[in-house]
Amino acid sequence: MPRGDGTGPMGMGPRTGRGAGYCAGYNMPGFANPGFGLGMAWRRGRGGGFGWRNCQTWTPPTKEETLQALKNQSEWLKGQLDAINKRIEELEK
Repeated sequence: MPRGDGTGPMGMGPRTGRGAGYCAGYNMPGFANPGFGLGMAWRRGRGGGFGWRNCQTWTPPTKEETLQALKNQSEWLKGQLDAINKRIEELEK
């Protein structure tokens, strides 16, 4: 925060930088404080930071996608069960 005036970096407001200034509750601003704030690339919610303006959000799978995923999983499990049964037969001989 420039000059400790509460304007934040580039005048964007308090708590918009690294979270290492007076607004974060530290006695002195700067690199002497641990951790990172929610500024720039450290934004976990991908909101408003540089480079995240047109980021597509997650949407749940459609009914058709869910159905296909379940069918794929079913086929894989059938293959695993066949391999297990084959191994059981080999051991019983």
